[in-house]
Amino acid sequence: MVVKILQIFPKYSKNIHEFGIVANYSIQANTLHVKGSRDKKIGPFGWFLLIIPVSTFSLGVWQVQRKKWKEGLLAELQEKTSSQPLQLPANLDDLSALEYKPIHVKGQFLHDKELYMGPRSVLKKGDASTKSSLVSGSAGSSQGYLVVTPLKLEGRDETILVNRGWVPSKQKDPKTRERGQVNGVVDVIGVVRTHEPRPNFTMKNIEGSNIYFYRDLDHMAEVTGASPIFLDATNDFDVPNGPIGGQTRISLRNEHMSYILTWFSLCGATSYMWIKKFIK
Repeated sequence: MVVKILQIFPKYSKNIHEFGIVANYSIQANTLHVKGSRDKKIGPFGWFLLIIPVSTFSLGVWQVQRKKWKEGLLAELQEKTSSQPLQLPANLDDLSALEYKPIHVKGQFLHDKELYMGPRSVLKKGDASTKSSLVSGSAGSSQGYLVVTPLKLEGRDETILVNRGWVPSKQKDPKTRERGQVNGVVDVIGVVRTHEPRPNFTMKNIEGSNIYFYRDLDHMAEVTGASPIFLDATNDFDVPNGPIGGQTRISLRNEHMSYILTWFSLCGATSYMWIKKFIK
């Protein structure tokens, strides 16, 4: 069509040719203008959204630091509990610095002043206190009670409290486990424990009851006439038909790796979306 027009109006061919160049240039310019208008300009809202990937990255780094701290704490506890048993210090105030340390004591149990903590699930052997590892792990499904008995120390005018271990609910009554109620002087190795604040969602201990929901050391000592010293007996002290020792529970959740993966995954996903939206 254009060729025919040029043949009919040859004197306008130059103008038409120039017009075509101008038109083509105009189209290209418009194209460039449209393309330029599509370039992403990062406004205040875009910079505000950048807070999300930055924050999740920071939280991921924080969880890495928390994981290292928790692993160090677990290693410290393991080192304490696996150390050689110490003798009970003459100054009982020194015990506060010996928590989770094994202590060797000798004395006689006062079974008529027995207390109970529970209900509790039993910690199986290998999960709880042994000579090589006193840090508790998972609990079993059976329900029962921890038997806490005052121990009159030999050679000292002192009585302390010993968590002898776990018994099933049906054997809470001492008459059902008379063979396990050892008499005479005994050697006990136990882990030093301190007062336990009432955990969240745990009932208050009932006044006048010999059953405790948590380790209220001061009150236990008051009702039994003992000093506020508490040992968790290891399972080396297990006796036939008696409580199962080694019930030292140390609740230190170490789930930081899952948090690390969560925060860094969110950081990666939100960073990709932000770059896709505002950069590319």
